[in-house]
Amino acid sequence: MTALRQLFRFHGGVKPAYNKEPSTTQPIADFYALAPLPAEFVIPLHQSIGGVPHPLVAAGEQVKKGQLIGAPDGYVSSAVHAATSGTVKAVEMRLMPHTSGLSALCVVIAPDGKDEWIERQPVPWRAMAPDEVRDALRDAGVVGLGGAVFPTYLKVNPGKKGKLDTLVINGAECEPFITCDDMQMREQAEKVVRGAAILRDLTQAGQVLIGIEDNKPEAIAAMQAAVTQTGEAKIEIVPVPTRYPAGGAKQLIRVLTGIEVPHGKRSTDYGVQCFNTGTACATYEALELGQPLISRVVTVAGNVLRPRNFVVRFGTPMKDVVALCGPKPDSDRLIMGGPMMGFAMPADTVPVVKATNCILVGSKALFPPPPPEMPCIRCGECAKVCPSDLAPFEMYWFSRAKLFGKAQEYHLFDCIECGCCAYVCPSRIPLVDYYRFAKSEIWAREQEKSAADEARERYEFRMLREEREKQEKAAKLAAKAAETKAKLAAAATPEDAAKKALIAAAMERAQQATQNPPAPPADNAEAPPAPPAQQTPS
Repeated sequence: MTALRQLFRFHGGVKPAYNKEPSTTQPIADFYALAPLPAEFVIPLHQSIGGVPHPLVAAGEQVKKGQLIGAPDGYVSSAVHAATSGTVKAVEMRLMPHTSGLSALCVVIAPDGKDEWIERQPVPWRAMAPDEVRDALRDAGVVGLGGAVFPTYLKVNPGKKGKLDTLVINGAECEPFITCDDMQMREQAEKVVRGAAILRDLTQAGQVLIGIEDNKPEAIAAMQAAVTQTGEAKIEIVPVPTRYPAGGAKQLIRVLTGIEVPHGKRSTDYGVQCFNTGTACATYEALELGQPLISRVVTVAGNVLRPRNFVVRFGTPMKDVVALCGPKPDSDRLIMGGPMMGFAMPADTVPVVKATNCILVGSKALFPPPPPEMPCIRCGECAKVCPSDLAPFEMYWFSRAKLFGKAQEYHLFDCIECGCCAYVCPSRIPLVDYYRFAKSEIWAREQEKSAADEARERYEFRMLREEREKQEKAAKLAAKAAETKAKLAAAATPEDAAKKALIAAAMERAQQATQNPPAPPADNAEAPPAPPAQQTPS
């Protein structure tokens, strides 16, 4: 059946040196079975796309392994849990595993050595309403482990049609050096298949296609055996051609289904949803075992003597993991991810997080500095390999000139930053860096505009409120005056009426006297007699 399935091609792509074999010679190891617990776990609260979870613990509190320490905040957010039992040393800003070198709020836990779990119970998800199952996945901290770290509970939705046609499980793992998904499919195939079945039932998908690049024959065989053993219906293992970036969601959907998701649309609009194999495994463990996501499989490769895959808990310093693999003396950097899409870390003390699929140790010999950037010759090689079918050289020119509006017209935000364009550029232009710069500038300007619009709306609302309060106050005073006048009129007596009549008559006479003053005397009129002279005593 697999051989008869029609596959499709996506535009562009490259075939770099994959360098995957060294880290697949040994099975996945539990890092903490080979090394002691670190002196402290630094667990960032923000480990997924969306809002930052708010801390539920404070310094001095005792926690257990798997305990909820960060509650989801807002619609797009996911929970965070303790990686071991111990004492909370602090809830403070610590350096994040990001090339920016910025800090974020973290929960710092000092292990007590007991490594004591919370009580774990399976989630009866089959008997629960869909919203309750999604809440369980959110509270278990399950996110996409393929790199995007998008909260999974938001994706297990049947979509507008009430069900999906196809559920795609991404086992392509096309990035060089990274083998965590490959090894997990080899050794934990049953968990992956059962997790895919759970995702199928939650999304009500008609079929499940698990796409695996054909340079992973051991993983393909293990997954096919797991499908047979579990007896899961409508799950098919599909080998796909090895070509970077076949692991991109839109690219894999195109290869497996022939559906090309256009700009501004989502795959669910076309009845398709995509999850990573690691996400499927984490979903199984969260619902069937009641185990929150506190660790993942991480590849350590590059300039090390013993590359290997480890199960590493979140919050573990990267330097501790790398030390177990024997970094070579000329190692000069750590990269989170692969050589095509990875980021250089600001320090080796940053913690492993949910997005850490690989710790790549670099050196000048392994990754020599690029030659000087040369002018673009508009050869078009970048456009030939772009998997999103864009015009990278046009986006480059407009990004460099800071004409961000024009760059958006060329669908800048459809760029998945795979690095194919920079990989083939004869002028050695770091094209993806320009695109990231342009995107960040556009986001910054949109945030500034949003902040200005909010400030204007707040000002206008305040002015309207003040005017409304002024009118309400005037109306209240007028009503009170009318009420007082009515009360006085109702309480008036005949004597009061007579007094008011006398007063009114006097006021009328005074007004008439003011309007009609007496005429001055004539010139020949007899003068009035003078007053008698006052005599002074002698």
